[in-house]
Amino acid sequence: MLQYIIKRLLLLPFLLFIFSIIAFILIQAPPGDFVTSYIAELASSGSAVDQAQIDALRAQYGLDQPMYIQYFKWMGRILTGDLGMSLDWKKPIRELISERLLLTVMLGLFTFIFTWIVAIPIGILSATRQYSFFDYFFTVFNYVGVATPTFMTALVLMWLAFKYFGVSVTGLFSPEYVDAPWSWGRVVDLLKHIWLPAVILGMDGTARLARVMRANLLDELKKPYMEMARAKGMSEWRLVLKYPVRLAINPLVSTIGWYLPMIFSGSVIVATVMNLPTIGPMLLRSLITQDMFLAGSIILIYMALAVIGTLISDILLAWLDPRIRMEES
Repeated sequence: MLQYIIKRLLLLPFLLFIFSIIAFILIQAPPGDFVTSYIAELASSGSAVDQAQIDALRAQYGLDQPMYIQYFKWMGRILTGDLGMSLDWKKPIRELISERLLLTVMLGLFTFIFTWIVAIPIGILSATRQYSFFDYFFTVFNYVGVATPTFMTALVLMWLAFKYFGVSVTGLFSPEYVDAPWSWGRVVDLLKHIWLPAVILGMDGTARLARVMRANLLDELKKPYMEMARAKGMSEWRLVLKYPVRLAINPLVSTIGWYLPMIFSGSVIVATVMNLPTIGPMLLRSLITQDMFLAGSIILIYMALAVIGTLISDILLAWLDPRIRMEES
């Protein structure tokens, strides 16, 4: 097991280096740069900027240098723990991200817990009661959950809450707590608001994971070792939970690799629609304004989280399934 973990840890620096190049190329791919967007914004308001000012702005932000020099300067700062300055916000990127990080992680964790607590029991019940009323009911529920865009669900619930209850469900705080310092009252207010975005964000994932759990568990229930265990007199639910569920849950564990970045970002569209102070809308704004350092830092963090999430998935899978450890030895 230790050798298995060490092999994957040795891959992390190489993967992060490759991903940093990909992230930098992605943010440089659109035509123009931050100065171009800034000049276009000034032109739309009736202001004019001469060429000397444009050149001075590009030199100020280091955008007049070749791409590879910009990359190495950017990576040099990151390796020292400095994410740089946001061109759009005129603030340190670390400060901007830290302002939203706690709320983003809390929302993501609530979504993750909701998804797993609901999806796994639904999948188990549907598989063990195949073609029953519960199976058909949850099948329809899963299809609706997958087919309905999360932002549409958010819009519908926001409209219902406002029309029939006169309550605005946007944001994660009541108006009096938005800029207030942390206190017990602010925490309670957050808990009152965070459950609805968590449910909305978790509906799609819940539906997908429940279907995966059902399909894999059905496959395990038909294997010979189940008949042998039944013949030995083991109770049905103890048998199901001890063996087939442990094997059927493997594909769900493997999804942690892509779920960890989602925890950090949340759904960009849902966060924008519901005015949630998370990282996602900040990334969207940085891409629109071509704030390359902010966008690149967030994308790089997403990629790093994907790598770390995949490592966690590999470790958990090796722990759950001895066959994986045997293949690696």
